[in-house]
Amino acid sequence: MPRIFGGLASIYIRRNKTQQVYAITLRAKEFSEVASKSPKAILWFQEKNMSCFENNMEKSAIAAILLLLYFFVFCPQPRVHSFATPSDVEDFSYLKFVRNATDLPLQKKYDYIVVGGGTAGCPLAATLSANYSVLLLERGDIPTAYPNVLRSDGILKNFMQEDDGKTPAQRFTSEDGVAIVRGRVLGGSSMINIGIYSRADSEFYKKSGIKLDMNLVNNAYEWVENTVVFRPNLSHWQSVMKDALLEAGVRPDNEITLDHIKGTKITGTIFDNRGRRHGAVELLNKGHPKNLRVAIHAAVERILFSSKASGLSAKGIIYSDLNGRSHRALIRGKGEVILSAGAIGSPQLLLLSGVGSKSYFSSLKIPVVHPQPYVGQFMRDNPRNYITILPPFPLEPSTAQIAGITSDYYIETFSGLPFSTPAFSLFPNPTTPMTINSTFGHIVVKHPAPLSYGSLKLQSSYDVKVGPNVKFNYFAQKPDLSRCVSAVRKMGDLLITNSLKPFKTRDLPGEEGFHFFGPSLPMNQSDVASFETFCRNTVATFWHYHGGCLVGRVVDGDLRVMGIKALRVVDGSVFKSLSPGTNPQATLMMLGRYVGLRMLEERLVCKVVDHNSTFQPYIGFL
Repeated sequence: MPRIFGGLASIYIRRNKTQQVYAITLRAKEFSEVASKSPKAILWFQEKNMSCFENNMEKSAIAAILLLLYFFVFCPQPRVHSFATPSDVEDFSYLKFVRNATDLPLQKKYDYIVVGGGTAGCPLAATLSANYSVLLLERGDIPTAYPNVLRSDGILKNFMQEDDGKTPAQRFTSEDGVAIVRGRVLGGSSMINIGIYSRADSEFYKKSGIKLDMNLVNNAYEWVENTVVFRPNLSHWQSVMKDALLEAGVRPDNEITLDHIKGTKITGTIFDNRGRRHGAVELLNKGHPKNLRVAIHAAVERILFSSKASGLSAKGIIYSDLNGRSHRALIRGKGEVILSAGAIGSPQLLLLSGVGSKSYFSSLKIPVVHPQPYVGQFMRDNPRNYITILPPFPLEPSTAQIAGITSDYYIETFSGLPFSTPAFSLFPNPTTPMTINSTFGHIVVKHPAPLSYGSLKLQSSYDVKVGPNVKFNYFAQKPDLSRCVSAVRKMGDLLITNSLKPFKTRDLPGEEGFHFFGPSLPMNQSDVASFETFCRNTVATFWHYHGGCLVGRVVDGDLRVMGIKALRVVDGSVFKSLSPGTNPQATLMMLGRYVGLRMLEERLVCKVVDHNSTFQPYIGFL
């Protein structure tokens, strides 16, 4: 059988007659390059390597070797990943780092200031605290203040809860008329999402523009996964949908993997087998107790700058507490301010701080600190289109645990219990009834790389608590609409599978017989216009909005804000058109850890260059 050692593929053959062992070893990369040159490449390889075998070796054995090599090189299998170990006790040890902003000094210096205690900010702050003092600022409360965020059965309740300005799911509506939520709690959107964990696709690594060391990327992923990612217990609905996807042609069956691979797979989840959520906030448990301070109810109002002969540099931030008192947090030495406030918060804060378009600022009477015309531009949201089935028998609730992955779209699903209070942003179509009296199965498609984009504009030129206006221009580009039509047709293919027949309420052929909550699919699969109408009428958010501080436009490959020293952005606002993987939370957690490690390495290099210092930071214990 093939064995992998340091990139080499070794195959061992034992002959029955003489018990002599024949072996052939080659580099997989070399074989792949050779085989791609010509349809006769495998025969070429056989001819070239015949000398490795005894002349009387059976041709069938050689053929078997070549067949194994072919499958090894051209049909790679998903990697085996490690998962977190479930515990009987919930770990809230991160609370020892947390203070209400009202209890913090009016002014203090830190090595690093991280704005936004969300999906990327938590792992970033924990990593930097290995050797430096870090202040992590979160505008929301701790998760334990809102028990619904801690369990899978509380997901829909977060969407139902009226926004009182403090709730963990902050509501807003885009100028397109689409209802959206963003995280407002320590742990960010990882505390209100549906839990799916899947790594980025290969295209993201190639096209993101971020300087990535893939060995360090994989190490960062594993650091996250060993703490907050679990193997899901597949529910009945998820299992049926997995079979339906395979039956509808979304193949192959990739079983369970965290990698992004075409076909159907079981994903990782941040919910353990007891339904407890393990969001990014738990990565703070890995922080250094003497170096990490987390401030909650801290609304960062603007960035402070200093201008010297060497150029413009960030020097700190101003934030207010619940009582309205103003605090200053400043950086010392070679420290930095890092924005991790998300695709809405980070561009908003840059604009409020005077980093943006001159012409735009002139109309708002905001002083220009640094002209940067692309802040708040190229805002994208991944459209979600959906159908909701009401089955003739009860379904157990389930989070998203499977994914059907194609080149143009992804298909996911979850199931839920009846609800009588409107679930904001989940069913945004105003013609849809606001309550469901039975359990339901929600099937969704995600469009991963929208060409359509919009922009973010300030609604207030001075108050960070007033959310900005955002427009995404869903389906403005024709290719986006065409991909949606293909995706929705695939949902139609799902409905005619044998796997979903038991979920019909009437014994009718094809797509008929299902009881839908809200819109049903167009009946005529060849009627493109009706499918385009369906796409536009059912467009909703996948909550994976990104952009506003793009790599190559606002930040460089190291995520430094171009033209300003000591200022970076580490969150989804730096992503270009492609949102990584089926869900970006895995990549965002990885990115927080990854950038933190790179920053520690940079400081180490600086200390080595400074011959007067013997400082050697240790980054392995986290």
